[in-house]
Amino acid sequence: MTERKPLALVTGGSRGIGAAISKRLATDGFHVAVNFSSNEEKARAVVDGIIAAGGSAELCGFSVADSAQVEARIGALAKERGPLAVLVNNAGITVDGLLIRMKDEDLRKTLSVDLEGAIFCTREAAKSMMRARTGSIIQIGSVVGESGNAGQAAYAAAKSGLIGFSKAVAKELASRQVRVNVVAPGFIQTDMTGTLNDAQKQAILSTIPVGYLGEPEDIAAIVSFLASASSRYITGQVIGVNGGMYM
Repeated sequence: MTERKPLALVTGGSRGIGAAISKRLATDGFHVAVNFSSNEEKARAVVDGIIAAGGSAELCGFSVADSAQVEARIGALAKERGPLAVLVNNAGITVDGLLIRMKDEDLRKTLSVDLEGAIFCTREAAKSMMRARTGSIIQIGSVVGESGNAGQAAYAAAKSGLIGFSKAVAKELASRQVRVNVVAPGFIQTDMTGTLNDAQKQAILSTIPVGYLGEPEDIAAIVSFLASASSRYITGQVIGVNGGMYM
């Protein structure tokens, strides 16, 4: 009988950092549930790529901002495949703009997806992890949540809130051997940074001591470590992956 692979859920797993994390965890031997909210085609391409490479994965569509969907889908996953071993809260959006021009709906949408979504998913995943007395919850934050950034007040508030939330929950879950950590990327080469012009890229590079943008695989490598038993004594931490941009 084939041994069932441990289960990992990656929210926002259809592209960029989320896709890289999904592929890395599959390589590490997890069965990966690749979450998406709207772009099923890209999520399916990630799943198909994992399976073609000999890994194990499935589609997992739901909106992290909808607590009822989160509860139903993560609960179903746990019943079908056993308790979550790893949760990666990667789903996020940003609506940039100066505070005085910020629309209420943009603020609420950003907080709903980036902060509330992570809270909803963590709350539901923690149920099965606590019963199993093991698990790793990994939040994908941002350097902006530590340093702040003009024009990203809502995004910074959400990511900073994620840090405080994670530290509190790390203390709540530690006695059940469930670990909670935050990975805080700096500027990573993704679709979002790909839209920057040369002048904008040079301005960003001037703030990064190592002199180049990170790759999604740089984030995936840290997530891989935090998902493994090698990090068993690490919880409640914020790990910056930013090329020295914030120290």
